Amino acid sequence: PQVTMIHLPRVEATLAPLALLSKTVYLPWIKLEQPDVRLIRLAEDNNNWTFQLAGDQRTSGDSAPSSWSFRLDNILFDRGTIAIDDKITRSDITILVDPLGKPLPFSEVTGTKDQHSAAKVGDYVFGLSLKGRYKDQPVTGNGKIGGMLALRSASTPFPLQGDFHSGNTRVAFSGTVSDPLNVGGIDLRLKFAGDSLRDLYDLTGVLLPETPSFSTDGRLRADFKQKNRMRFDYQDFNGRIGDSDIHGSLTYTTGKPRPKLSGDMESKQLRLADLGPLIGVDSGKGTKKGAARQAGDRPQPAGKVLPADRFETDKWQVMDADVRFKGRRIEHGGTLPISDLSTHVILEDGDLRLQPVRFGLANGSIAGSVHLQGDKKPLQGEANLQARRLKLKALMPNVEMMQKTLGEMNGDVQLRGSGNSVAALLGNSNGNLKLLMNDGLISRNLMEILGLNVGNYLIGQIFGDEEVRVNCAAANIDVTNGVARPQIFAFDTENALINVTGTASFASEQLDLTIDPESKGFRVITLRSPLYVRGTFKSPQAGVKAGPLIVRGAVAAALATLVTPAAALLALISPAEGDSNQCRTILSQMKK
Repeated sequence: PQVTMIHLPRVEATLAPLALLSKTVYLPWIKLEQPDVRLIRLAEDNNNWTFQLAGDQRTSGDSAPSSWSFRLDNILFDRGTIAIDDKITRSDITILVDPLGKPLPFSEVTGTKDQHSAAKVGDYVFGLSLKGRYKDQPVTGNGKIGGMLALRSASTPFPLQGDFHSGNTRVAFSGTVSDPLNVGGIDLRLKFAGDSLRDLYDLTGVLLPETPSFSTDGRLRADFKQKNRMRFDYQDFNGRIGDSDIHGSLTYTTGKPRPKLSGDMESKQLRLADLGPLIGVDSGKGTKKGAARQAGDRPQPAGKVLPADRFETDKWQVMDADVRFKGRRIEHGGTLPISDLSTHVILEDGDLRLQPVRFGLANGSIAGSVHLQGDKKPLQGEANLQARRLKLKALMPNVEMMQKTLGEMNGDVQLRGSGNSVAALLGNSNGNLKLLMNDGLISRNLMEILGLNVGNYLIGQIFGDEEVRVNCAAANIDVTNGVARPQIFAFDTENALINVTGTASFASEQLDLTIDPESKGFRVITLRSPLYVRGTFKSPQAGVKAGPLIVRGAVAAALATLVTPAAALLALISPAEGDSNQCRTILSQMKK
């Protein structure tokens, strides 16, 4: 571009004449009055700061280089301006540069305790302020830099300090640049803060998820010697995401086929809601999406309960990731006892895996893997999870009646589907769900505590107001094209045997279930007619089904035919439990 790179109203310099005798042009100092620098780049090879000098045209046959040398000890200037117009980075920035008056030692600005290391770093000489747009985002800030001549030293680190804002995102740093003319590397104490980690993408190019507000503080070291494969190490950082603490070290490497983020992170106190946006579940607390909801923009369809927030897969192919994460103590709601979350997150060309994912729940464990193929349109998803030995009394620690039981829950989930939200994935999913519960208790009071009005009604119809012991609850449910249909769904209680049939559609969120109760032995239950549960997941309706009474023995006879699904459920019971698990006895009898 035909734009002057630098305009100087006045230039002053001193010349040491005696040095001319030794063929040296020696300027002890040069002073530039109000320098006005304009840097313009229209394309990678089209800018106004690259010059072709006459000396560049020399060939190997030309005369030898001049025997004269040049020496400059200091560059002085009063207030200067640097204007940057860069079409590549979509930047339009104005920087004002002022002398500090007197140089400031590096240790005085940064608080560096290692005075020996700090002594090797040049002083801060200039202050600067910045305003404009970077990657189309507004940016403002201020900082300090070293002297102009310090830029030419490859052995003395060049000092940098800055504090910049883009919207509500803040980036603050202090440290050094090695070999500054060639930008050999950086060593900075770096702080980030903002509304969401996702906002850092426009400023840094690092793809991070939507989160609640965050802040971090760590050491950033980078090596730029290999320009086609630069490495950034953000070491030993500490911070917060929402109400969760976060610690660790991450490495970001540029290069082909894609940049890559790798490392380890840990949280001692993790609020599960702070991870919600990562899995397409917006907690509505602390995220910009949540704020939009509170303002009236509700992506969740009316009358639906399955999360409809879309997975943001459009940038999953921007970079790869290989990150291990641990969460020591997990907060979810008031009482749900989750602990020791660990997962290995692998993102490669839009293909995301959590493999494995493990966490402790109710003195038991849940483990498995989640696979989301974001490179497919629509997204393809698969989940394989196993729940083992979840203690009922630990699942409901505030329910007094459950503290009397030693029962446990075991289960398996194997589902695969396609869609760009949890609701869409489940809506056309295929797979299987298995669940076993032994030695439990149910009552109308329990259903009321849990807020399950339909359960309250059903138990009242079958058992009245009494507390009933559940020997075993067993479910083996096939899911086909988003419709769940039980092969077996039965409750064996001390008073009755209950069989559940029908369907539940994840796509329409509609229920159509029939509950058939049958008394055991000489015990009498309140109801001998089938019950129904119909309606939506959000507003189910229950009632007594019109028609003939249940024939005595019909429920037991129907369950006795379900040999294969019953045998499959036996695999959920640990061999270490022996015959103490009542579900083993009941399912073994059905298997026969």
